[in-house]
Amino acid sequence: MAQNFTKLNPQFENIIFEHDDNQMILNFGPQHPSSHGQLRLILELEGEKIIKATPEIGYLHRGCEKLGENMTYNEYMPTTDRLDYTSSTSNNYAYAYAVETLLNLEIPRRAQVIRTILLELNRMISHIFFISVHALDVGAMSVFLYAFKTREYGLDLMEDYCGARLTHNAIRIGGVPLDLPPNWLEGLKKFLGEMRECKKLIQGLLDKNRIWRIRLENVGVVTQKMAQSWGMSGIMLRGTGIAYDIRKEEPYELYKELDFDVPVGNYGDSYDRYCLYMLEIDESIRIIEQLIPMYAKTDTPIMAQNPHYISAPKEDIMTQNYALMQHFVLVAQGMRPPVGEVYAPTESPKGELGFFIHSEGEPYPHRLKIRAPSFYHIGALSDILVGQYLADAVTVIGSTNAVFGEVDR
Repeated sequence: MAQNFTKLNPQFENIIFEHDDNQMILNFGPQHPSSHGQLRLILELEGEKIIKATPEIGYLHRGCEKLGENMTYNEYMPTTDRLDYTSSTSNNYAYAYAVETLLNLEIPRRAQVIRTILLELNRMISHIFFISVHALDVGAMSVFLYAFKTREYGLDLMEDYCGARLTHNAIRIGGVPLDLPPNWLEGLKKFLGEMRECKKLIQGLLDKNRIWRIRLENVGVVTQKMAQSWGMSGIMLRGTGIAYDIRKEEPYELYKELDFDVPVGNYGDSYDRYCLYMLEIDESIRIIEQLIPMYAKTDTPIMAQNPHYISAPKEDIMTQNYALMQHFVLVAQGMRPPVGEVYAPTESPKGELGFFIHSEGEPYPHRLKIRAPSFYHIGALSDILVGQYLADAVTVIGSTNAVFGEVDR
């Protein structure tokens, strides 16, 4: 008996291509190794030159924003680890900062010192990871090996502090879960020395490498107008010469007290962005070296004191009935913030990471919105890639340093 089969025709959703005999359409991804995630690019080529690029996202969508609207405020914290999973502490902090702004909490100074140290340590780990995989994409295998070795030392420090190497969950609403372990700062000082040596080694391999510079210079150029129109932030924006860093413009934690510079580029190309990542590692080292002596001058509380929103210290919970009951209510029912809206921006390693929270006074947000930098930078590929050669697409995509955990939210 004959069977009827429905013929499946390839379709490009709502996309109209106009091409002649010298043009072709190429599917780039969603499982291409250089996409660093689930990115599909529909490229229209004329010869080897890209004349149109259409990013298609959504292959890693997990509904992270909707999850936040169905969890209590404290329950949602580990989920933020899974946004930019190469710098999870930055995600933890950005969410906690938004909730603390909504609650109008005062964070103890020791917790602020620890948080700022963790944020800058996390920034260095993220930056060295980017440099290693970006160099690997272009073909510099040695850089990948040296950089990953140094990154492991930084992950060892994070593991010593919070018990995890990738998804840290190292920040709490109101402070931090733990004080720094004994001799942890000594290990941090050693890591800073290792990072300096690794940075010198990488610069020796890349900065005057003729092939590296040919592959990056004048490739993936972003103009100031393009950066502003697409809402770019972080190094993608600063590479164009605009010195905008939220740690300077809207300081949080201890950044107002710290002395550091905001490096900027001149040409907005991939090489400028590489140089800025290297320079920002120097600034993170400089910041941490200022924070280490501050730690010894702080008192022991590491969590805010507010019984309506924050559990009492564990010693009190184990010995006092009222503290135990208050802890039970906060865990079982969740805190109830005041009615209102808040948007709190932070400077993550990728750019501006902010959380918008609309509260109706319930134990969970009425609306949670995540402003993730990678989302805007991936969208801009439709402009950045036009005029580039197909062989340079890998370089351009890598230079955006996008992570799809925060693109597909």
